[in-house]
Amino acid sequence: MKKYILYAFIVMTCLLTSCDLNINDDPNYPQNTQVTADLIFPSIEASIASAVGGEIYNYAGFFAQYYDQKPESNQYNTLCEYTFTESSQEMDYSYRTLFAGALEDVQQVLDKTTNPADIFAATVLRAYTFQVIVDNTSDSPYTEAMQGNSNAMPKWDNGEDVYKGVLNELEAAESQLEESSIMSNPDLLLNKSVTQWIGFANALRLRMYLRFIDANVDVANYTDKVKALVQTGNFFTGDVKLDCFIDETSKRNPWYTTNAVGLPGNHCAAYPLISYLSSTNDPRIAYGISKTAAGKYVGQMPGGKRNMQELLGTDNWKNKDVSAIDYSIGVTKPVYFFTQAELQFLIAEVYERFLGDDVKAKSAYEAAVSADFKARGLDGQETAIIGTNGSCRWASATTSAAKLNLIYMQKWVALFYMDHMEAWSEIRRTDCPNLSSKTAAEIQTNSLVYNPGDLIEPWTNGLEAGGLMKRMTYPLTARQHNTNTPGGVSGSTPVWWDVK
Repeated sequence: MKKYILYAFIVMTCLLTSCDLNINDDPNYPQNTQVTADLIFPSIEASIASAVGGEIYNYAGFFAQYYDQKPESNQYNTLCEYTFTESSQEMDYSYRTLFAGALEDVQQVLDKTTNPADIFAATVLRAYTFQVIVDNTSDSPYTEAMQGNSNAMPKWDNGEDVYKGVLNELEAAESQLEESSIMSNPDLLLNKSVTQWIGFANALRLRMYLRFIDANVDVANYTDKVKALVQTGNFFTGDVKLDCFIDETSKRNPWYTTNAVGLPGNHCAAYPLISYLSSTNDPRIAYGISKTAAGKYVGQMPGGKRNMQELLGTDNWKNKDVSAIDYSIGVTKPVYFFTQAELQFLIAEVYERFLGDDVKAKSAYEAAVSADFKARGLDGQETAIIGTNGSCRWASATTSAAKLNLIYMQKWVALFYMDHMEAWSEIRRTDCPNLSSKTAAEIQTNSLVYNPGDLIEPWTNGLEAGGLMKRMTYPLTARQHNTNTPGGVSGSTPVWWDVK
């Protein structure tokens, strides 16, 4: 196993140093016929982790309003203010990595093996990767993708069709499994457990089915599907995560490597997250967030840096007492593909929303919160919020709508410093946290008009339609290399499943 971990680290080193990947080239890793599937499979996991746990993790954290741009730094001003364009290339590295890295290597594995278990695991990773891409840009090359030089300019498929396509692929690959199926490829995610891979696939189905439902697509069918999944309960245990980082050069967590090693530190806590954690007396406020010099937790107004500089003056603003994001816990932090907390929150939603089972909804909700506290090394402290007198106890919500709001808000908290991409996606699906009706300027002037935890439209907002970021721009890389890339779409235009 050590040689495979080393191989994955070599791949990660290449990715973290921005290897030049071209989505129309053959895989950029060893390509001769002697390279077997068992050497390629770990690179799929490493490529996905590099994107989802690096660049995507970074900008999605801004969109989820977990953090904002530090007063004394400038690296991510355009992300906070939604003023970036295709030319900013915010997603280009991830797009190249997911297509020329992960998906190319998936195809290599599928071409090189006949083992049903290995094919199934590779197909699950393919489905996960396309889901992430679609959730960013709404559509994606799919039916004509991965054809190499025979089709260098694949068409872009509608996101709904991509979702349906990869779900069909999952069904077909799983139907070939037998009770005796055993993975032969090394596996850094789920330790070659076919049972766990089936559980991961079912969790992906659950996540995607709920998006079909909320997009009003074949609602009755997908409602039956989520009910059946949850009642059967065949899901993964623990977390699905790449947990092999070590505190050595090029082997650390990708987001940490970029922001704590490559840059001077740009993140401070955002106002919505701090306000909600403070209002609920949540012990997790100390996880990944530093107190100010005055010993307090203070969040920065989203997209408010330039405005506050005008109000306070540049020098005073640079010394503004806001809570920094604590990078130190991220050195060897795993990259999460699917947390147990998110899974349990989805299960709680289904029991509450579709099955009308309050007892099981409560159980799943509490299991979700407990799983998140455990993942952060805070076992037992969850009683502060879900115990008998806890601010977020199940009994504090007296209607179904209030219970769903509780589930969604706690999911938002639980995905902080864990899985920012899914946090941003779930905000768009559920419209929770709510978008405050008050402007950033109004809240800055009088905090009493603000409901703790509500998202805030950036003070400086580059979206013509206003509001929050609904999608990423198409990658400039794609436009430069593929004439079939669709015309530019505003960041205020929702992805296909975000119809509310």
